[in-house]
Amino acid sequence: MTLNTFMLILTGVMLNAGAQLLLKAGVSPLGPLSPAWNELPALVWRVLSQWPIVAGLACYVISVGVWIIGLSRVDVSLAYPLLSLGYVVNALLAWWLFGEVVNATRWGGIVLILAGVWLISRS
Repeated sequence: MTLNTFMLILTGVMLNAGAQLLLKAGVSPLGPLSPAWNELPALVWRVLSQWPIVAGLACYVISVGVWIIGLSRVDVSLAYPLLSLGYVVNALLAWWLFGEVVNATRWGGIVLILAGVWLISRS
């Protein structure tokens, strides 16, 4: 995999991770959502009126476009595991931005993910 292709795939991963964080930022002020059929249109409007949610959805759309370009250049068996880097990015940024707990077990998982990505990238 060339450096340009790796950076392209990494951009897709970061956009996907950013989308998750934006969705969380957008839904947090709304509190726990309890969709009921009769209140669904109002709930959808409340959710979509949050700019971070709209921005997160936009990041998803862009990430799919970037991902398609990346897949045209490398095997899916190599590219897809790189998506797991998003778990690492999200865990660290959720800890930093939202104060979420990253305990020893999660740190162990992060180390395993990074080791796995490193092994796959060497193949």
